[in-house]
Amino acid sequence: MKSQLELLKLLANETRLEILNILLKEDSYIEKIACELSLTPATICYHLKKMESAGMVNCSRSQFYIIYSLNRKIFDKPLYELIKKDEEIVNSDEKYKKEVISSFFKYGRLTRIPTQRKKREIVLSQILEKFDFNREYSEKEVNEIILRYHEDFCTVRREMIAFGMMTRDHEIYKRIK
Repeated sequence: MKSQLELLKLLANETRLEILNILLKEDSYIEKIACELSLTPATICYHLKKMESAGMVNCSRSQFYIIYSLNRKIFDKPLYELIKKDEEIVNSDEKYKKEVISSFFKYGRLTRIPTQRKKREIVLSQILEKFDFNREYSEKEVNEIILRYHEDFCTVRREMIAFGMMTRDHEIYKRIK
């Protein structure tokens, strides 16, 4: 976030924006930019060094001049990429799931079945993790596993089937999600 903040601060300066507009047209050097903007080369040098440290411009030596060019990788990005956090963004769905699980599970047991569909699906998928894929379970086995989490195993089992998490075929259950 620090680098984005510095970048946005640097953009909030009229002289730097004018320099960037010049570099948008063509690569240039300090004296030429100073002449175009009617500023001293020292002023232009100061701004270019700040922009270079932020990665906004690149420089290369060509004979006696240091040529500055726009770092187009930064400016070709959409604005949302410039302002999003540097750190790994916490997936809001994962955060929501953790909140739901912590509010409906106490000491590893489901306290109540949520009435809201999305929350119910999250809670059921938490219990579903205890079932293996590609394994057939008898109704008794399914009930025993669910009973570890909630006393109303019939409702939980029915809901898992309704949500398409499990299939039932003649009292044989399989996890499909």
